[in-house]
Amino acid sequence: MKMRPATLSLLFLTMNFSHSVFAAQNSNPGENKKMDPVSVSITHESDRPLRAAAPDHFTGKAIVAPLFPAEAPSDATAAYVTFEPGAHTDWHAHPVGQHLVVTKGTGYIQFWGGERKTIKTGDVVWIPPGVKHWHGATPDSSFTHLAVQEHQEGKTADWFEKVTDAQYDTPEKTAVLPKQPTRAQQLMSETAPKLAELTDQVLYADIWERPDLSKRERSLITVSALIALNRPDQLRSHINLALKNGVTKSEISEEITHLAFYTGWPSAVTAVGIAKDVFKDNPTK
Repeated sequence: MKMRPATLSLLFLTMNFSHSVFAAQNSNPGENKKMDPVSVSITHESDRPLRAAAPDHFTGKAIVAPLFPAEAPSDATAAYVTFEPGAHTDWHAHPVGQHLVVTKGTGYIQFWGGERKTIKTGDVVWIPPGVKHWHGATPDSSFTHLAVQEHQEGKTADWFEKVTDAQYDTPEKTAVLPKQPTRAQQLMSETAPKLAELTDQVLYADIWERPDLSKRERSLITVSALIALNRPDQLRSHINLALKNGVTKSEISEEITHLAFYTGWPSAVTAVGIAKDVFKDNPTK
């Protein structure tokens, strides 16, 4: 049977369209395959235990809170590091560099041969690969940063010598000042000298220096206990100490509110008045 030209044209267009659809459907075979399900990996804070920073590489007390290890194909790792006042790293370098993000407090950073710089909350520091440096807290402020770095041949850092007192420039170490009596000596030495000695040498020199709890955590515990026991005189000094150890005013206020339901309204109201006076005397903390 002889086909008309219009019929031949229609047949040609139909065949061409069908071929185009078939080619499009098979050009990326993977696009039409069902993807295998991927489970979400989540680690909770309770799954990542804190650890004390290695004394071989740090001066003073610092706590490391790991976030994640390297997961192939990525070589990146991250952790929060919290330094107590005066604590700092030794001189070291990172083979692939490091980013520091200051999340709380005030600290120092210094590159080898360079000027010591002050860094504070919100600052971001890039440390180029192989640059020798140190960083840590100022003498009167705790300091927390997020550290992000990569592995190279199984390591993230090369460690060198300790930072000298002159390099750190801690006023308490460089200035020659007469030794001042401690608060315990001021309050107790005349009446109960042994109690003053035990307070300084056991309570503060031993208990408060144990690495399993940071000074910030110990301050929160102590302030809570003094609120519960309604000890206003001791509470005043320990709220001051808590602010120096990195506890915020809002955290203290929330602590008082929370304890009102467990220790009684009068104790909480007393604590509010004391906190108000201490906050007024520490407007910048």
